[in-house]
Amino acid sequence: MEQETVMREEKNSLGAIRIADDVVRIIAGLAATEVSGVVSMSGGVVGGITEKLGRKNLSKGVKVEVGEKEAAVDLFIVVEYGSRIPEVAAKIQDAVKSAIEKMTGLVVVEVNVNVQGVAFANELNEEENNNRVK
Repeated sequence: MEQETVMREEKNSLGAIRIADDVVRIIAGLAATEVSGVVSMSGGVVGGITEKLGRKNLSKGVKVEVGEKEAAVDLFIVVEYGSRIPEVAAKIQDAVKSAIEKMTGLVVVEVNVNVQGVAFANELNEEENNNRVK
């Protein structure tokens, strides 16, 4: 099943400005991964597989609902062991809301953070070693 590309359109005196939902997903995903304590994005409940965010799918673990002027975001993340999850989640909410609002002009009405897993230091080191071998 192919995903339909939905676009937000705004018209002004010079023409139309269109922002695809995928753009909002990418902005949210990048903002979330920049928060300290976030190890990776998760494919969500359906995928069940987690991996580090790569350049191929920058919107992995992000779902958005975009209206004409508002947006709602659901994020699925993996946190680093030892991080205070409520603090990490609050920082993610602030970062995602700020990034989307600054870049698109949409009003973000909610940012839901779903913690799908915890990564331990030995798993992170193992994954880094595997990435070097490739």
